[in-house]
Amino acid sequence: MKKTWKTADMRSEPTMRRRDEKTELLFPEMSENPWVTKPGKRTAINGRRRMCGLRTLELCAGAGGQALGFEQAGIEHAGLVELDKSACATLRLNRPGWKVFEHDLNTFDGTDFKGVDIVSGGLPCPPFSVAGKQLGTKDERNLFPAVIRLVDQIRPKAVMIENVRGILDAVFIDYRLYIRDQLKKLGYKAGWKLMNASDFGVSQLRPRVVFVGLRDEYAEQFTWPEGDGEPPSPVGRKLYDLMSANGWKGVDAWRDQADEIAPTVVGGSHKHGGPDLGPTRARKAWATLGVDGLGIVDDAPGPDFNGMPRLTVRMVARLQGFPDDWQFYGKKTAAYRQVGNAFPPPFAKAVAENLRLCLTRSRLVRLAG
Repeated sequence: MKKTWKTADMRSEPTMRRRDEKTELLFPEMSENPWVTKPGKRTAINGRRRMCGLRTLELCAGAGGQALGFEQAGIEHAGLVELDKSACATLRLNRPGWKVFEHDLNTFDGTDFKGVDIVSGGLPCPPFSVAGKQLGTKDERNLFPAVIRLVDQIRPKAVMIENVRGILDAVFIDYRLYIRDQLKKLGYKAGWKLMNASDFGVSQLRPRVVFVGLRDEYAEQFTWPEGDGEPPSPVGRKLYDLMSANGWKGVDAWRDQADEIAPTVVGGSHKHGGPDLGPTRARKAWATLGVDGLGIVDDAPGPDFNGMPRLTVRMVARLQGFPDDWQFYGKKTAAYRQVGNAFPPPFAKAVAENLRLCLTRSRLVRLAG
C-alpha cells in the first residue's frame, strides 16, 4: 500500500471546524495563532508577480530561498543580511542588483532601513531542533533577540520568520510567549503556524513553522495560506530528466520505485553535518525511494550504473523548489549545505503573497476611508 504524506497541523479537528466555519477565534488573545487559514491557488514555481511597491529586509538570507519566494510574490528587497561567505556569493551570483550585507546579525545596524515594509528571514534552526539538542536561549545561534532589536529599530509593517517545528515544542512555550509579548509592546500582533512545503507544490515532506507579526492596524487583514490540495510530483517523476542525463539504462525502473515525495532534506550546520541526506533514519527513508543518502555526487549515473544512485546538488535544489537556473556558489559541501538549509521558494512565496495582500488591502482600505 502506498503511503500517504500528511501535513502536520497544530489544531484539533473541533478547533479547526470552529475557526474555519466562524472565520474567527472565540478568544484570540489566548491563542498563539490569531489568524484563520484561507485556501490559495498554486502558481508556477518560476512565475513572478509585478512588483507591488512593498520592500523587505531579509535576515539570515542563506542561498536565497525565502528571498526568491518574496521576489516571486512581487516584493522587492531593500537589503539581505547573511554571515556565510559562500551564501553571500550565491546571492550576488544570481541577483547582482541585490544589496547583500555579509554581516553578523547580532551587530547589524538597521537604522538605514527605517520605513521598510517587512522584516523577513529564516533564523538558524539548531537552537530549536532535536539534532541541535534544543538549547534554545542558551544556544549562541539563537537570533530572535537580534530580530526583536531590529524590529524596534526599523518598525516595519510586518515581520515574517521561518524556523523548524521544534520551536513549537512545549519546552519553548515560555519563550514563544516572551517573543509575542516583546512584539506586542512594540505594537504588533503575532502568531505561529506549522505548515508543510508539500502543500505548496514542493516534492518534499518539509514541515516548517512560520512566525508572523503585524502592526495592529494591519493585523485584521491577514490570513494564513493553504495549498490547493493538489499532490506534488513524486521524486522519480520530478528528477527523471536529471537522473537520465547521462543515459542511465535503469532510470525507468528507478522512476517507478521513487513514487513518493522526498523526506525532509537535511542541510546540517557548520558544526555538524556534511554532504549527505541526513542521519540514519532519513537515509532509510531515502533508500525506500531507491536513493543512496550517504553522500552527494557531481553527476547523474552513467549508462551501466548498478545500485542506488546518489543525488546531485541540482537534484536536491529542485526538490527544494529552486528553479534550475538558480546557481549555488562553492564546493559540493558548501553548496549542498546552502540548499539543504533553505526555505523552499514556493512555500515562502505563498506566505509572502498573503502578506502582500494584507498590506496592500489595508492600504486601500485606509485610502478609501
